[in-house]
Amino acid sequence: MAELSTKQRKGLRSSAFGIPSERKYPMPDRAHAANAKARATQQFDKGNLSSSARTAINAKANAMLGRK
Repeated sequence: MAELSTKQRKGLRSSAFGIPSERKYPMPDRAHAANAKARATQQFDKGNLSSSARTAINAKANAMLGRK
């Protein structure tokens, strides 16, 4: 997975994020989508992410990855 520079991240539309209102969990490509799912699960397990936020991130990532 390629790293996003600050300039690239700032250039992404809000819709490219798993949590658009906070611009968290960027998903500009499939690799970042898979990584967002993994990080969301980690944060959920630690108690830092709500179930609804995790569900939203997973749904968006699955759509990018072509999964149901």
